[in-house]
Amino acid sequence: MMELKRIAGVGMLMGMVWLGTGTSVRSQEVSIEAATMEEELLQVEALADSTVPERVVRERLAKLQNEIPLRYHKVTHQFVEYFIYKKPDFVRRMLEQMNLFFPLYEQTLEKYGMPRELKFLSLIESGLNPRIISYAGAGGLWQFMPATGREYGMHQDDYIDERFDPVKSTDAACRYLKRLYNAFGDWEMALAAYNVGPGNVKRAMRRSGSSTFWGIYNFLPKQTRHYVPQFVAITYMMHYHADHGIFPETPEFPTVSDTVHISGYFNLHTFAKLGGITLEELYKLNPKLVNTELPVHTKNCVVRLPLHCFHYLAENRQMIWDSASKSSVTPVPALASTAGELSGSEEGTAETDEGTDLKKVYHTVRSGETLAKIAKRYRVSAVELKKWNSLHSNSIQRGKRLVVYRESPAPDRLAAAPAKTKANAKIKIRYHRVQSGDTLSTIAERYGIDVSRLKKINRLRGNMVRKGQKLLVG
Repeated sequence: MMELKRIAGVGMLMGMVWLGTGTSVRSQEVSIEAATMEEELLQVEALADSTVPERVVRERLAKLQNEIPLRYHKVTHQFVEYFIYKKPDFVRRMLEQMNLFFPLYEQTLEKYGMPRELKFLSLIESGLNPRIISYAGAGGLWQFMPATGREYGMHQDDYIDERFDPVKSTDAACRYLKRLYNAFGDWEMALAAYNVGPGNVKRAMRRSGSSTFWGIYNFLPKQTRHYVPQFVAITYMMHYHADHGIFPETPEFPTVSDTVHISGYFNLHTFAKLGGITLEELYKLNPKLVNTELPVHTKNCVVRLPLHCFHYLAENRQMIWDSASKSSVTPVPALASTAGELSGSEEGTAETDEGTDLKKVYHTVRSGETLAKIAKRYRVSAVELKKWNSLHSNSIQRGKRLVVYRESPAPDRLAAAPAKTKANAKIKIRYHRVQSGDTLSTIAERYGIDVSRLKKINRLRGNMVRKGQKLLVG
């Protein structure tokens, strides 16, 4: 079986990547202002002078003991103080957001006969953000790698990634953890395997001659050594946070919602605009949606909507559905049907119903070029380029020959079109208002520009953007 993930850091605190809204899951940007992973680990190890008595931590861990061992260890104590003094905001945020997911976790853990305290593992994995992705590509609340996500039945493409679906990913995480526990017969070993993969744990067992976590501790990668102590420490903090002066300020609760079923092309941006909700609301209720639209081949996709907008949607259903279902681009299947006819030439045209021609050209990838650069050059989207060339990721090799379909006016309409002069030409300036979850790279890909250019034209020095910020994008 494939290993769940390769180490990209010890969970949420060691560095993660946030998934931007309305774009492909491959678009990633670092969004934590914390130090690098190694610096974080050094900070933990530097907490040599304990201010919380060892006796107190030992006694409290003993009281919390249930099915999973919560052993006292020097590293665990260091992480307790790390959460108290260096990451109190993280603990506070977990306290505020736990009601969004803990009922689901507890229900699913009970379904599989699993220890309830495993719910705290998600805090370390994702910081309770269902749309987060790691440097290694692991995504969602439980941080599944793409291959393992597919193995556990989670569909992934440029429009939907079910690793980000709380229900499906939690069910898969419980099944995977149970499988690991059955393989090792020990919860500490199962947790280590969840982080670094069962193969690496078995190698550490062979090298150490031990079958316990603390027996193989020195034979594990440094990040995994900290993984179990970090889980124990966050479990401690979620129970004893008040004793250290950390309290939730604005607790969040699930939005009352209902569902609709969507088939065929559907523009989520149009739907949200006309339906009286924001894209942010839509993505928050449906984290599995990773684009601003659903494709023509969509079948019975369940989308959750806030209950407060249902009355308005019911009254205006026909208008909203008709508008959101109209595609402004020619469906890819139609282009694919003409590809065979044009394959013998460097250029070709395929007439559309709108009276325009779709010109087929070829582009050979040069050194340093990206999909975003090529898309911008031909005034198409990166998503379209990937579809036309059956690409499954954003990485392309130098020398690869890409098919590009460009829309141009049909000859009769071209002749009738008035020529633009300097007097009547207008430069269209576009802006983007940063939404929750947006990153520089997701914004750049959406508008077909480079991150470096986006930073330059907006005079940005770092990679951070804030919600509500207005960016020039073209």
